Amino acid sequence: MRIPLAAAGLLFLLYAAIRPWGDETTAAGAAAAMGSQAWVWSHLFAIIGFILVPIAVLEIHRTAAVTFWVGAGLTLPYYGAEDFGLHEIATQPNLLELATAVRYNPVAVTIFGLGLVTMGIAAIMVALTVRTAASWLFAAGFALFLPQFFTPPAFRIAHGVLMLIGCVWLALDRQKVEQHPQLAA
Repeated sequence: MRIPLAAAGLLFLLYAAIRPWGDETTAAGAAAAMGSQAWVWSHLFAIIGFILVPIAVLEIHRTAAVTFWVGAGLTLPYYGAEDFGLHEIATQPNLLELATAVRYNPVAVTIFGLGLVTMGIAAIMVALTVRTAASWLFAAGFALFLPQFFTPPAFRIAHGVLMLIGCVWLALDRQKVEQHPQLAA
């Protein structure tokens, strides 16, 4: 449980830290960001993180793990479009128009939002079960996943740090409980 959760935290930090933060409101900035290999890798890191979290949570709370899987299932198609779709269209002369169409397709953006909210709910379920500072920090990271998209890059990187700390701290916290079951009482 601790290794997948700690790995997920690191991947969420890498997602925010290596993602290119060019001005995506201009064709040149969007092409440079979306066309780079850092774009592909950063989004892939988030995708893998979303896959690892429910694996780790399964040992804490089965319903929360299933809820995480549903949320990830709703979120990952959007991440795939961001990662591979936008990367492939980065050289098109109408990139901004295409990127807007991909990102703001009503069904896609709704399912994406529902997925992130669902994972936030799952993280809160974990926090309500574990009831430690680590679990609440973990929950805060997931609860803020959707809102952080509407913030500047520095805040989004800080959110990646929050995800790292929340995931690693919860993993260490759960390791202590595994080694000393009386702590769970």
